[in-house]
This record gives sequence, C-alpha cells and structure tokens, in this order.
Amino acid sequence: MIFGPEHGFRGTADAGEKLDNYVDKQTGIPVVSLYGAKRRPSVEDMKNVDILLFDIQDVGVRFYTYISSLQEYMEAAFENDKPLLVLDRPNPNGHYVDGPVMEKKYRSFIGMQAVPVVYGMTIGEYAMMIAGERWLGSEKANLKYDQYRAVKESPESPFHFLVIRNDNYDHTSKYVLPVRPSPNLPEIQSIYLFPSTCFFEGTVFSEGRGTSKPFQIFGHPSLPKTLYSFTPNPNEGAKNSKLYGQVCYGWNLHASPQEILDKLDNRIQLHWLIEAYRLFPEKDKFFIIPKSGNMEESFFNKLAGNNELWQQIKAGTPENDIKKSWEPGLKAFKQIRKKYLLYPDFE
Repeated sequence: MIFGPEHGFRGTADAGEKLDNYVDKQTGIPVVSLYGAKRRPSVEDMKNVDILLFDIQDVGVRFYTYISSLQEYMEAAFENDKPLLVLDRPNPNGHYVDGPVMEKKYRSFIGMQAVPVVYGMTIGEYAMMIAGERWLGSEKANLKYDQYRAVKESPESPFHFLVIRNDNYDHTSKYVLPVRPSPNLPEIQSIYLFPSTCFFEGTVFSEGRGTSKPFQIFGHPSLPKTLYSFTPNPNEGAKNSKLYGQVCYGWNLHASPQEILDKLDNRIQLHWLIEAYRLFPEKDKFFIIPKSGNMEESFFNKLAGNNELWQQIKAGTPENDIKKSWEPGLKAFKQIRKKYLLYPDFE
C-alpha cells in the first residue's frame, strides 16, 4: 500500500488539489490519499501494515507541505505502535538557515512548527527534532516516543523509529535533484528561489505558475510594460492559478544554478517583493485579503508565519531592518537545530 501526499504519488497533481484514493496505473498498487479527506493513515489503513516507510524528497522550506505530511505520518505510526523508517535524502536548501520563525498562532498545513522559512535540515534531521522536542501534535504520540527513548530503543518494543542516513552528505553540499520534487519546482533554480519568491503566492502577482519557470519569473499586468513580459497559461500541475491568459510584466531571474546561488548569498532575498510593491499602482490590493477582510488571517501571513512582514513591506521598512527583526528567533532556533544534526554543518 502507498500513502500519497500533496501532488499525489507521481507528483503531478496541482498545488492544493484534493485527491481521492486511487490505484496507481503503472504498478497496480492502491494509493491512499493523505491530501484529501484525511492527512494521516487511519487505524483501518494500517491494520495489515507491518512497517511504515517515509521516503519523500523535501526542499527544506517551511511552507513546502511534505514536512507537514511527515509529522502526520509520524503521529499515526507512534500512536499505533508501528515501526517507522525515515529514508533520509539530501536537502537542496540545506546549506543555510534564514527567514522569520513562525509564530504558533499562524500554524497551518503550510507551517506546523515554529521554524524559520529555511531551516537547514534534512527531512530525517527534521523528523528527529519534532520527536525529540515533543512537537508532535498528539500527546499520545509524544508520550509513546518518550517511553521508547526511556528504555533506550529496546529491541523488545514493537515500536521503532529510525532514520536511515545519507552517505557522502554534509550541510555544505549543493545537491541537485535528479527529478522534480513537485510540478512547480521543475529545476534547481526554482528550488533555490522558492524561499524568496513564494511570498508572491500571498499577493495578486503571478509567481510563474503556468509557465516553464515557476518561482523564477513573477509579475502582474499593472506593472510597467518596459519590464520582462510573460503570459501564464494552464499546464500539467498548474491547471488553475492567477492571471492565466493575461500578459504580465515583472522579473525573470532565470540564470545558471551557481549564478542563482551567488545572487541569493545564503539568504532569503526580499528586495524583489519590496520593489514589486513599490511599482504596483493599487497598493491596497497588492496583498490578497481574505473574505473576512482581516489581513491577519491572510495566506500571506501563513507564508510569513507572522503579521509583521506585510506591514513592514507596506511601511517601506528597509530589507536589512526586516532581516534584523528575524535574528532573535533564528538564534534560538539554531540552538535547537544543532542538537539533531546528523551531518557536518555549514558553520
């Protein structure tokens, strides 16, 4: 039996598209969707399961939902005394830590823990952290892990949790994925830029979905026509998104992977978001306002993990000052992170 996260087992479904259970056409194996009616395996699903495996390629960004699926999977395993193996994979954004640390009131499936946007851990290290810090959402799961650790992972216990480590990896590694991890991260340049440009999802701008370079290009029809132009249209994995069929003007950041890394300099870059807001003529419509009319409940705030970033952008706060406001949270998180690293760090 296969359990499928967001985008489905083959990784072709749209972002946010709800999926039913189905049978994988290539293998004939039944797929239980964990991104539809439920987000964790049920007791019935696991009735005849002897061991659970988690083997999904993460990209090291808080609002990428595979770490949320990991947590739900862990909770189901721990609560039901099922052995769990997490097959670790290199993190293509594992070479730095940056961004605002999420405040718990903005918790959602695109951010379940108080971690920064870029947390600099492999998915195996992350799994060890949320278990070790008792961050699992189920008290039963936390207690089960405590009991397991208390008897030093007794071989008599029916419950086991193990991370299978990577060979030849450390946190300075620049790992290029051999396949796309999801439909709108088709190449390493999109993956590198994703932590910086995904904030556009919380605005009226196109973030490049419906093009061949999502998260590398972004813009809006209202910007100056002297800027880079593109027209997003439906494609596989992005059948529904913003501004389809409309000519948008904005930025094209596509370059070689090394040029992108040099441009980012191991930091989230906000100047594209700041400049987009500056050029946008209807500033009160730049951020997508929720139906409630309360910006505090906005999707942008779920991405940011706070209610400050949009106000800082609106107020014209310099990028360096915004980043300074992140430093206390980042310092505290790095102390926690350090306890769970399986590989040599970048600092």
